Amino acid sequence: QVPLVESGGGSVQTGGSLTLSCVTSGYARRSNCLGWFRQIQGKEREGVATVFTGDPSRTYYADSVKGRFTISRDSAKNTLALQMNSLKPEDTAMYYCAEAQKERYLACNVGATFRSYGQGTQVTVSS
Repeated sequence: QVPLVESGGGSVQTGGSLTLSCVTSGYARRSNCLGWFRQIQGKEREGVATVFTGDPSRTYYADSVKGRFTISRDSAKNTLALQMNSLKPEDTAMYYCAEAQKERYLACNVGATFRSYGQGTQVTVSS
């Protein structure tokens, strides 16, 4: 089984919304730090949002998405979601789900190192 599989990407206009979903399986189900990253072609991958599954209230967001994006974990369904509202053209990127194991929730943040990533799902926002 592929440990992280994303879906939900697509094309929307500025101001629109999308919800990305990531199914976790195998060892990724037991990871205590899950996150969403994005990458624009030719640029470095950047952290978007993270959640510490041991305490789901512990979330971190990149400044560029605060107030617009919401990360959530459904442990019963083994899924990770990213609700994206008020989308902007600069949100256009390939979005990746990622997992890691961290000793403390403070270490589970958008600047942390993650072990593995999914194959990605494309989000395109047009003006």
